Amino acid sequence: MSVLVFIDQADGSIKKNSFEAASYGAKVAESLNVPAEGIVFGDVKDELSSLGKYGLKKVYHVKDSSLSNFDDQVFTEVIAEAVSKSGAKVIVFSNNFNGKAIAPRLSVKLKAGLVSGATALPEISNGFIVKKSVFSGKAFAKVSIKTDVKIIALNANSYKVEEREGTAEVEDLQVEVPEAKVKIKEVKKVSGEIPLSEAELVVSGGRGLKGPENWNIVTDLAKALGAATACSRPVSDSDWRPHHEHVGQTGLTIAPNLYFAIGISGAIQHLAGVNRSKTIVVINKDPEAPFFKAADYGIVGDAFEVVPKITEAVKKLKNNS
Repeated sequence: MSVLVFIDQADGSIKKNSFEAASYGAKVAESLNVPAEGIVFGDVKDELSSLGKYGLKKVYHVKDSSLSNFDDQVFTEVIAEAVSKSGAKVIVFSNNFNGKAIAPRLSVKLKAGLVSGATALPEISNGFIVKKSVFSGKAFAKVSIKTDVKIIALNANSYKVEEREGTAEVEDLQVEVPEAKVKIKEVKKVSGEIPLSEAELVVSGGRGLKGPENWNIVTDLAKALGAATACSRPVSDSDWRPHHEHVGQTGLTIAPNLYFAIGISGAIQHLAGVNRSKTIVVINKDPEAPFFKAADYGIVGDAFEVVPKITEAVKKLKNNS
């Protein structure tokens, strides 16, 4: 018996969310008095034995290069076989794009109970109960999993990455990899930008910026902070910014440590995508903007006057440090 953590990677590099999942899985394993193990697919550049720092005792590596391209159906079949071979009773995913695609399929295949959007360690004193966010983060629910095999998909930024001493044993896992039903003809990647899903700092803009010609105040602040840029849905719908920057209920859901909202009113659909941010700073000239109710810090003022001053202050602070 073990806890198995899916280690997500892109272009050979392990994603930040996977370190959170590994730390979480290791703590679950500790409470159950079983080993924590990981599984990773495809070509990986990072040293897999270093995952021992996050509590994993062993990492199964399925080296088949075809698995370097994500396919939820294929990944589900391979993980199911790995679960059978490893005897894992708890499987942990990051609740990101890939995790959301695999975990439900795996749940059906293994007849395993699934809690997606987990925000805390399971309570095991009386069963196996997992706390999760519901209603776009406005409430929490506690779900009891009673199946033999249990699946947890952990929300980003819900569990702190914990480093410790240790080296993981790396084992090449031989499994049958089914042929993908979907053929990839072309991949277009955005380069030179911090991926929103991985960003710890995000600067976002809305219709209050009046047009794409004014977007430089967002990008200037983001560059000074070393942050990613994002936008509200009306901005992407108006083609001011590309759709991959749209955050909200119908766009990306993010959970950075710091989220700047510039000229965004804060409709409930936008809040649903960013309300797990640790710190939210809102800049808006409308004192009645709904976003101020969700903000940790708020500035009522003209973004075209306020934001450049913040940018200059950030630059000055960095130059003096």
